[in-house]
Amino acid sequence: MAPVTGAGSGEEMYALVERLYPLCRSITGDGVRATLKIVDEYLPLQLHEVPTGTQVLDWTVPQEWNIRDAYIADASGQRVVDFAASSLHVLGYSVPVSETMPLSELRAHLHTLPDHPTWVPYRTSYYKSDWGFCLSQETLDALPDGEYEIRIDSTLADGHLTYAEHVVPGQVPDEVIVSCHVCHPSLANDNLAGIAVATYLARTLAEQTPYYTYRFIFAPGTIGAITWLARNQERVAQVKHGLVLACAGDSGRLTYKRSRRGDAEIDQVMRHVLNASERPHEIREFTPYGYDERQYCSPGFDLGVGSLSRTPYAGYPEYHTSADNLDFVSPEAMADTLAVCREAFTVLDRNRRYLNLSPYGEPQLGRRGLYDSLGGRSDAKQAQMAMLWVLSLSDGAHSLLDVAERAGLPFDTVAAAADALRGAGLVKA
Repeated sequence: MAPVTGAGSGEEMYALVERLYPLCRSITGDGVRATLKIVDEYLPLQLHEVPTGTQVLDWTVPQEWNIRDAYIADASGQRVVDFAASSLHVLGYSVPVSETMPLSELRAHLHTLPDHPTWVPYRTSYYKSDWGFCLSQETLDALPDGEYEIRIDSTLADGHLTYAEHVVPGQVPDEVIVSCHVCHPSLANDNLAGIAVATYLARTLAEQTPYYTYRFIFAPGTIGAITWLARNQERVAQVKHGLVLACAGDSGRLTYKRSRRGDAEIDQVMRHVLNASERPHEIREFTPYGYDERQYCSPGFDLGVGSLSRTPYAGYPEYHTSADNLDFVSPEAMADTLAVCREAFTVLDRNRRYLNLSPYGEPQLGRRGLYDSLGGRSDAKQAQMAMLWVLSLSDGAHSLLDVAERAGLPFDTVAAAADALRGAGLVKA
């Protein structure tokens, strides 16, 4: 196992994406296990296997799907569509097939993108018995009429849904969850980049002793998050904040989608960090469509979980196609996404509500050495104002982030002022 050290460079995250890219993943099966086994080399994971048929909230864990080979071969035996060339070529969860049929009949089972004739689409049929192939429109147009051999060597059988967790212990048991989906096949941005950023974010946090306990969830989309929630209903009250990571490696600007609450602390933190960083970004309101934030934010749980991506869900032409490949993501974009996560969690970890222990009039800071501690600092005036603002708003109702935003001061300056005041016995958390 690789040591859990190092913040992780963009190149390291890109290398992880490269390793994961060829694997055929789905919502269940050996592809998910193989993916998590690789991630486990970078980050120790606790694996969970949930049997087929298990009731999880309003859903049931489906049968496990595995595939070994699939192809369409012409009369000469040449494979004109080959699963070995790309895991996207097969409709996800296709039932086994071994037939010969004319192209006219086969067409009903073929999926293409006419507007992008060289791309292969990503399609699935998780909860309906079906089979099919995905191919480029260019390939389909070149197929002559005639008989074709169809072979899908797959199994649908009782098995398990697999997901994994990694926990970074904190100073308190209250948790921040970071969730990413592990069910997509060869799609680099959606969501291998999210897996890579989550992995290296966890490694970074493990170098510290964070305030919150951070729980990283690597699960299949939708059914995986629902399964996690169903199995953790008794302890879900410990989850105070959360972030879903997706589409984390493309060149687009950063996009944050608010929680269903709209005013959760993670929403305030992400808005502040993105604005303060002056990165190009967009803040979007919550909608009950997208990634697994919609499960964590469902009204029965209503967790404070937002979603961070670059170009958001379905917002780029390459989305769910073969063009979402290794050329579509970059080390620089993943490094930038990781940096924003680290900045946000640094603020989240330090954001507290304080109570002024000397609230009647302004306490004398000079005799406590607080003014002297600012001597020679280039930002002495700003630091002094931060102390005054913290004292003024330390009423148990305002957080340090509230102070920073109202005062127009950097959060780090306000947090440092609070530390100094606490050390002098003037405020308490």
